[in-house]
Amino acid sequence: MKILLVDDSATMRRIQKTQLNALGLTDIIEAGDGEEALKQLSGNMPIDLILLDWNMPVMDGITFLRKVRENQVYKGVKIIMCTSESEKSKVVEALKAGANNYIVKPFKPESLKEKLGI
Repeated sequence: MKILLVDDSATMRRIQKTQLNALGLTDIIEAGDGEEALKQLSGNMPIDLILLDWNMPVMDGITFLRKVRENQVYKGVKIIMCTSESEKSKVVEALKAGANNYIVKPFKPESLKEKLGI
C-alpha cells in the first residue's frame, strides 16, 4: 500500500509515519501542504491512501480534497482526514467533499489501524 502523508507539521508527519511503520506500512511519501501534495500525487500514482490534515498554508486540506475528487484519475484513492478539527460540521463538510473517513488528532495507533481497516 502506497501512502501520501499531507501535513504542514513535520513532527506530525513523523509521528504518523512511525505509526504506519509499526503497522507494517512503509511505502510512504510526504507533503507539507495541499499544493505540494497535488504534485506528489500526480507524480507517484498509483497511491492507495492519503492521510490529510485540514489546516495548512498554501492550500488547505479541504481545498486539496475537493481538487482530488474533481479528477476521475484519483477516484480510487482513499482519503482520511487526520485533523484537530473536531466540530461535527467540519466532519460533515469533509465527508460531503469526498473524504472516506475522518480521524481527530491526536489519535492512537489502534484508531488509525481501525480507520485503515487492517
